[in-house]
Amino acid sequence: MNTPQQLSMEEWKAIMQIPAIREAWGIEEGETPEQFADMVYGVKFSFSPTLMPGYIGDLYLLQGDALGEPMTVIRKNGELALLD
Repeated sequence: MNTPQQLSMEEWKAIMQIPAIREAWGIEEGETPEQFADMVYGVKFSFSPTLMPGYIGDLYLLQGDALGEPMTVIRKNGELALLD
């Protein structure tokens, strides 16, 4: 399904542990997933290419309130990581 999905609090919690995400949003110790979700636009897609082989899995797009390129997060070796 290619419709955007809402992130769960567990997903927000996992995403906010990524060092580059922590740095980009200035996440400090003690900040909750609920606080992070309130300041970031985030959606998840269950990504599965139809025409060519490639990445299959959850694809997260995150955007702050400033215009710029969104951050893309995928699962690499079982862990969430920024897409290079």
